[in-house]
Amino acid sequence: MLSFFKDYKIFGIVFLVLSIIIVSIIYNTLNVYQPLPIYQPAMVSTELVDSTLQYQKKYHKIADFKLLNQNGKTITQNDYKDKIYVADFFFTTCLTICPIMTGHMAEIQKEILNDNDVLLLSHTVTPEIDTVAQLKRYAIEKGVNDTKWNLVTGDKKQIYELARKSYLAVKDAGDGGPFDMIHTENFMLIDKKKQIRGFYDGTDPDAIQKLLEDIKILKEEK
Repeated sequence: MLSFFKDYKIFGIVFLVLSIIIVSIIYNTLNVYQPLPIYQPAMVSTELVDSTLQYQKKYHKIADFKLLNQNGKTITQNDYKDKIYVADFFFTTCLTICPIMTGHMAEIQKEILNDNDVLLLSHTVTPEIDTVAQLKRYAIEKGVNDTKWNLVTGDKKQIYELARKSYLAVKDAGDGGPFDMIHTENFMLIDKKKQIRGFYDGTDPDAIQKLLEDIKILKEEK
């Protein structure tokens, strides 16, 4: 009887080991690379899409832009050519979500500091207040690395059109006029082809971790 249980015990151990190996093989086989979606206006909530774009199903890209960064340098799409980047919209005098978002962007900066493929881009939504000098003070205060992260200001209508028609980041409509105000927590992940590959809550630490993981996935694309 004891011999029987001893043999059964050995069989159980062998069976358990084989089961673990088989499950691992199946998992690794199924856990294949899954590319990130390429977001088109028709895929995004209509609340976030300008009425002129709501039914567009392909070819959406971030429009060209020309803005000034914290050093007074003109920043255009060429500065982000062949780069992956994270974009957001903020203002330096914001006391609610923006400090949290900027803190999270600083965390991303730390993670991608030595990665030549990835950059950051933050657009002020109060350019009349956030002059180059103001952005520079803010950049120094928040530890912005000028080689990785541009804080940009410029024409309000251009910035607001980028937010609404390129980044699909804003729920409310508007014309970029003096009384128009954008306040969004969204971070957008943009690929080397100027396409949106992800939306993230910039105030949520878990969403930031997901964003960092998605950057790694995006870097695997050929």
